[in-house]
Amino acid sequence: MIIETEEDLLKLQRIGRICANVLRDMRAAARPGVTTGELDELGARLLKAYGANSGPMAEGFPAYTCISVNEEIAHGIPGSRILQSGDLVNIDVSAELDGYYGDTGASFLLGKGDKMAQRLLKASKEALANAITAAVAGRPINHIGRAVENTARRHGLRIIKNLCGHGVGHTLHDEPETIDNNYEPQNRQRLEKGMVIAIEPFISEAEMVVIQSKRDGWTLYTPHRTRAAQFEHTLVVTDKRPLILTTPGPDI
Repeated sequence: MIIETEEDLLKLQRIGRICANVLRDMRAAARPGVTTGELDELGARLLKAYGANSGPMAEGFPAYTCISVNEEIAHGIPGSRILQSGDLVNIDVSAELDGYYGDTGASFLLGKGDKMAQRLLKASKEALANAITAAVAGRPINHIGRAVENTARRHGLRIIKNLCGHGVGHTLHDEPETIDNNYEPQNRQRLEKGMVIAIEPFISEAEMVVIQSKRDGWTLYTPHRTRAAQFEHTLVVTDKRPLILTTPGPDI
């Protein structure tokens, strides 16, 4: 999506802020002994209070939010799984309000966790920051993937190549359809001023692809069940630093 009016921006800011607030509050409620289903129920109540609709449910997902734990990399279905101290948890919140979508996500540890988990978090957070810096109007879109890939390499880690960012706007997955997390020289598309995109690096311990669960048809794992971490923001491309839409704060 390309922002065309002030109304576009205001409504995107509002739904972005809502997604960020829901993620913040779900993360604060995550603790050992709580089930992922209970966290999702909280997310559902929060979205309803804001008048927003779940993005995943609109695409057929069987829950309001995606919650992935440890060996689950993305699209984890909340349910009876009980969170434990040391778990590496990812919550992804996307939602719609007034015909506009926002999308955000974050990984975090319950307790201190192990050194590799801490390393994954540090690298993936840094990768998102570097990718955001690369998202400037007029630059090739593959500069985002190069920033992510270079960050992972510096930390001695890998990226998940078959998970990527995407455009956001009037649909959850808008144009551009793919924002790779690795450098793809053949992708010559350039970022445009006003373009609304979601950047979401997935940094992995050792593997570069995920596979879909045959059991539930949604949950994504690495082939050897190693872990990965993800951070995600929805933003608007400008001539300088992008405008991040998914930061928590008072409702707009």
